[in-house]
Amino acid sequence: MNYYLRNKTIFCLITTTLFYSCKRYEDISIDSKIDSTETIGVQKNNKDFDFLPSSTNNEVVIHDNYTLSYIDKYEQAEWVAYELKKSELNFNNNNFERPFFIEDNKVKSGSADWRNYKRSGYDKGHLCPAGDRKFSKKAFEETFYTSNISPQKHDFNEGVWNRLEQKVRYWASKYDGIYIVTGGVFTNNMKTIGDEDVAVPNSFYKVLLDTSREEYKMIAFLVPHQDSDEPLYEFVISVDELEKMTGIDFFPNLDDALENKLEKSSDYKSWSF
Repeated sequence: MNYYLRNKTIFCLITTTLFYSCKRYEDISIDSKIDSTETIGVQKNNKDFDFLPSSTNNEVVIHDNYTLSYIDKYEQAEWVAYELKKSELNFNNNNFERPFFIEDNKVKSGSADWRNYKRSGYDKGHLCPAGDRKFSKKAFEETFYTSNISPQKHDFNEGVWNRLEQKVRYWASKYDGIYIVTGGVFTNNMKTIGDEDVAVPNSFYKVLLDTSREEYKMIAFLVPHQDSDEPLYEFVISVDELEKMTGIDFFPNLDDALENKLEKSSDYKSWSF
């Protein structure tokens, strides 16, 4: 083979190899894009992410069975966050004696004194309900810090808010555990009670995240501070709307694409009402 033919043969071999290599790379890239699109809605390492919201006041208090962000200006938590597992339910036979409410020493400024509620006309409304922590005496008693309560009208506390708490327990059992964030919405026109001017929110919220399946679900409720016979789904709003009202970033450690997708939706049909 002369010099020209040999070089031409080598050139063709190189060109052919490069063509198939590039084609293979293109196919892999396309497959990767498809896989990436298909996994939107799924959290990587889904059981290891930090589910806590942002704190607008940077005073986060961690207890054994829930975490909260305390706002001294309003003398209560802007949110209380906890996970409610299926294994923590069905302990109604644990008839623990209700302890007295006490101040939370972990709050740097000191949480509100329970006497602010005395003869105020408002209940000491649990944010993390004592009924969600009946699996142990310690967990139950931990819910009686005054950092875990907000002033609530009795008919609201025992009415629509109680119905929502019962539904949350149902979902925690059905979906084998959910993450819960709850609190009052703070505005400029709130009534106050007691010597420490404990604010009375005009509405309360709950945000729930179910991570039990490959497709995550999120739902948010905004409930006016009054009793109502309306079905619970009437109080569903998007998490995006709630974030604008509260200034809180809920579940910021979710993958961004997943967080954006879930927080825009106010569809409740995937939840069993």
